[in-house]
Amino acid sequence: MSGQGGGDAERGAASVLAVAVVGVWGALVVVGVLVGEGVVTRHRVEAAADLGALAAASWVVEGVDVACSRAGRVVGRMGARLDGCVVDGWEVEVVVSGEESLFGAPGARARAGPAEG
Repeated sequence: MSGQGGGDAERGAASVLAVAVVGVWGALVVVGVLVGEGVVTRHRVEAAADLGALAAASWVVEGVDVACSRAGRVVGRMGARLDGCVVDGWEVEVVVSGEESLFGAPGARARAGPAEG
């Protein structure tokens, strides 16, 4: 009987340790998902800026209003917001932002125009 007394004091320790490990893993998964969401949102906003600038550059011949309107349409369909559109000759620069998240509102800037030759 003397050998059983020490075991009673440690009874349930493995369960407590298992719960702690599961809690840590759960927290790591949540952090990973949040960071992944931030990265995906950032990439989406950058892609929206790139495509918005290309759309505006392809319509710049029709005028600044038409070009920026096209940029706004493309950016909006990609789930972002057009914050600025500047046309300088044949070059277009757009500024785009995304939805507010845990890491702030992602923003991106893109330029498009004819290749220099």
